[in-house]
Amino acid sequence: MSFRKFLATPTPRVFTGLLALCLTVSLTPQTVSAQEKDSAAAKKSDDSKSEQKPAQEKAEKKAEAPSKDAKEVKASEKKADKAADAPKEEATEESTEQPSEPKPDPAWVEKGVWTLPPTDGPAAVDYKLIGEYAGDVSIQTEAANQRFGIQIRALGSGEFEALAYEGGLPGDEKFNEATQLRLIGRRNGETLVLSGGPWALFAGPEQCRLINFDGDSLGELPRVIRTSSTMGAQPPKEALVLFNGENTDQFTKARITDEGLLAHGANVNWLLNDFDLHLEFRIPHMPGKQGQQRGNSGIYLQSRYECQILDSFGTERVFNGLGALYRFKPPRLNMAFPPLTWQTYDIRFTAARFGADGKKLRPAHVTSWVNGVKVQDNVALPGPTGAGKAEEALPLPTLLQDHSDPVRFRNVWVLDRGIAASDSFPPKSDN
Repeated sequence: MSFRKFLATPTPRVFTGLLALCLTVSLTPQTVSAQEKDSAAAKKSDDSKSEQKPAQEKAEKKAEAPSKDAKEVKASEKKADKAADAPKEEATEESTEQPSEPKPDPAWVEKGVWTLPPTDGPAAVDYKLIGEYAGDVSIQTEAANQRFGIQIRALGSGEFEALAYEGGLPGDEKFNEATQLRLIGRRNGETLVLSGGPWALFAGPEQCRLINFDGDSLGELPRVIRTSSTMGAQPPKEALVLFNGENTDQFTKARITDEGLLAHGANVNWLLNDFDLHLEFRIPHMPGKQGQQRGNSGIYLQSRYECQILDSFGTERVFNGLGALYRFKPPRLNMAFPPLTWQTYDIRFTAARFGADGKKLRPAHVTSWVNGVKVQDNVALPGPTGAGKAEEALPLPTLLQDHSDPVRFRNVWVLDRGIAASDSFPPKSDN
């Protein structure tokens, strides 16, 4: 059978899987919320009260005394009853109100940027397919199953690319970067077909399936959602909390978003020399952009040395990607998670040392971890990186770079090693 004929004739297993997926969607029951039920019941009760009102008013007229005082007393009682009823109706309405879920900012959506997951249209279908998949497959006949990892990245308008690795995903114990294989593909409905290797990859929202030239299934890779080992790490008692969602008092320039997050473009007030920094960041979903135009920000240590932040998920390691010392040294591993996933950066920085004559005696050093995995190991910096300011003995503010992309931050704290030292860094989360 030729490859073209094979593609025109889906295998029974693939066809059955797609048919099951369609049936699952079409048979999803519709539910009526408790709020809608309460609303209907309240309307029925109001209609019943309206029918009873004329009879009630007639009875009240017969029972009224002829005296003027009695009529005034009765009128006062009616006003009191109405006043007492009004708060009850308001309380009922408030109790049935449900807080609305946050939605993507329409101003950013118009630019092809999502600060929260897309909820409708083709963009939402595309977003459900990006991510990490890993499992055991049998690539070669009569060979033992081996660990395989796939990272799928959206390019916009139903177009995708992916990187496949033997040994699992970056950061896994047996991960083998040398086996990297690049795939390209396009979505059809809710299924994505990727090619570029000796097999085809059929991807859905929850799993991927590898199929060889003969139409045989080589194995399935379920979706994997990873969390950084330092996510949610609490600051030591000696640490300086820079941002916990309450205020921006520790910054000379900063802004809190409507979600209570720290926006890009924040300047730390403290002038720090040797310090350990922890922060959590969320990169926007920008499928139509590439390279440095996609989720760009950075941590400028002393305004001189940049630890890069970028949507580098599903790309090769580069000297200007996430985890890089910008345009100086690429990370040891590309530990980027998918966009809109909360990620962590932990940085140990030691400032350069200068003599009384102003000459530099020892360069600055940086060790950094992205999502709990070490990507830079005590690297000596010969000078400023990127657009960093000139070196001198005077410390400068540390910045969260404003590159115009809506990167968000939370749980930002720093341990000034000139004041207090920490034996264990980065810290581990209690989760």
